[in-house]
Amino acid sequence: MNLLRMFRSIQIKLIFIMLLLILIAVQLIGVYFISTMKNSLIDSFTNNLDSQASLLTSYSAQVLTQEDKNEDPKSGVSEKLNGMVSSLNSLNGAEIQVLDAGGRVLSTSKTSEQTVVGRKNTSLLVTRALQGIRDNEEEIIDEDNVRKKVIAMPVSSNNKIVGAVYIVASMRDLYETVEGINRIFYTAILIALGLTAILGVLLAGTITAPIKALTRQAAAVAEGRFDQRVPVFGNDEIGHLSVAFNDMTDRLSEALRINEEETEKLASILSNMSDGVLATDELGRVIVMNRRARILLGKQEMEGRTLSEALGTGKEPIADTLKGQESSLMLRQEAGEDGEEPLFRVTLTPIRRRDKGVAGAIAVIQDVTEFEKLEQSRREFVANVSHELRTPLTTIKSYAEALDDGAMDERSLAERFVGVIRSETERMIRLVNDLLHLSRFDSGRVLLRRQQTVISDMLEEVVDRFSFQLRQKAITATVRVEPNVESVWLDRDGIDQVLDNLVSNAIKYTLDGGTISLTAARNDSGQLELCVQDTGIGIPKKDLARIFDRFYRVDKARSRNMGGTGLGLSIAQEIVRAHGGTVALDSEMGAGTSVTVLLPIVQEGSEPA
Repeated sequence: MNLLRMFRSIQIKLIFIMLLLILIAVQLIGVYFISTMKNSLIDSFTNNLDSQASLLTSYSAQVLTQEDKNEDPKSGVSEKLNGMVSSLNSLNGAEIQVLDAGGRVLSTSKTSEQTVVGRKNTSLLVTRALQGIRDNEEEIIDEDNVRKKVIAMPVSSNNKIVGAVYIVASMRDLYETVEGINRIFYTAILIALGLTAILGVLLAGTITAPIKALTRQAAAVAEGRFDQRVPVFGNDEIGHLSVAFNDMTDRLSEALRINEEETEKLASILSNMSDGVLATDELGRVIVMNRRARILLGKQEMEGRTLSEALGTGKEPIADTLKGQESSLMLRQEAGEDGEEPLFRVTLTPIRRRDKGVAGAIAVIQDVTEFEKLEQSRREFVANVSHELRTPLTTIKSYAEALDDGAMDERSLAERFVGVIRSETERMIRLVNDLLHLSRFDSGRVLLRRQQTVISDMLEEVVDRFSFQLRQKAITATVRVEPNVESVWLDRDGIDQVLDNLVSNAIKYTLDGGTISLTAARNDSGQLELCVQDTGIGIPKKDLARIFDRFYRVDKARSRNMGGTGLGLSIAQEIVRAHGGTVALDSEMGAGTSVTVLLPIVQEGSEPA
């Protein structure tokens, strides 16, 4: 495996390519050179033999045409030819035979084969030569596996074939020379390949070193490390690539930094949004859920679940959204520990991509519980105001019409009708004044005018103002001020209005002969604690949560008959809040009611509400 991986290296590939190119080039050159040289040597060898054969044929023609009648002609011819053949054989070591016109051997260069003299040479080349064909040559391999060159050339005189010359020359030396040149060539090839391999390693290293550096930098970038740089080794293509890669690394680092900042911003925005946000993929599975959504839905881990499961709704609106339609729906959750049923508005918006269509959906969850409560309060407020104004206006209209119809002529009846009209008018004036008072608190235009107030005197004066009503119902009122409370800085008129409202309600709902106590003390937190407690009929538990709502009455008929507008406790609460305090009410049916006002103690001055 390691060897296979090594051969996959670009450096090894470059070295092999260079070696292969050199080997192919040298082989082509060697084949051409050796082939040319071999052909040249063979041609030279053949030409030399042809020259010798031509010389011998000329000499043999002269010898064979001589006529000596006094002696044996064949004996003289053989002697002359043997001398010539022996001299030529000493020059090149070839086997030479001179034949007569019949093909019989007259002379041979080999002394060991003199027995062939007088015998006929049946070679095809000899036959062709005796027929006058001059171009007779061939290469043969003998029994000893030696390559030889054979030439047969006719001997003619006066256009008459008188004999032939037959030459057989060994080509051993020629081919040994060629083989020696081949060995030299192969040695040169091996040396050239070795040098090429060494140079290839060096040259390939100059190419692969920058590539390896680029590979290391690419791996570092993939791991998120952008501080490294690729070294630039030159101004060539790889150098330009290194510069471009470093520039790409810088841009990628900057892009990732900006992307991370945007991601952090988005995560921070999602985490701190007052609305819940859920994002899904194209299949409707939740992939993002912010903290507010977990709080609103009461579910911690919903990633991977479907949006319909997370919201607890049907699948139809989710499916429509994933098809590209925007929609919204209302969700009412189960009542919590406080008995309140949360109401959510869910807005579904598809996520669109240019190339994929709808890639998911965004669900924005808004808690509209308080908004619904405010809307309900507003509707109730308008209805209550309309009702409170309609009743006295109807009464005034009725009595005015009665007076217009003739009741004015009867003095006693007219005075009673006028008294009712005056009473209802005063009731409307009180209602309007209370509404104006609440409006100033709502708009923040109330300015507290603090003054140093003796608490005991303030409580005594409250009891004095209601002494007539207390005597009418035989109610006993007591005032108790702790020693640690003497005088404080507060808005005397505002607190008087608060106490008047609390004492008035206590008198209204306390039976004859009951008791009302007013106490003042400093609690453990250093706040002024004013408490109005009665032994009245009490307030039902179900009404305690709304007792400070505007126009809210426990017993609506009785409260209206007593002249109440239903705004007294609301105004009292707003005045206490303007002082930075709180109002708490505790009541039990048939046992009485206790209202506690906590006010921070300040030294002096005044500040706007």
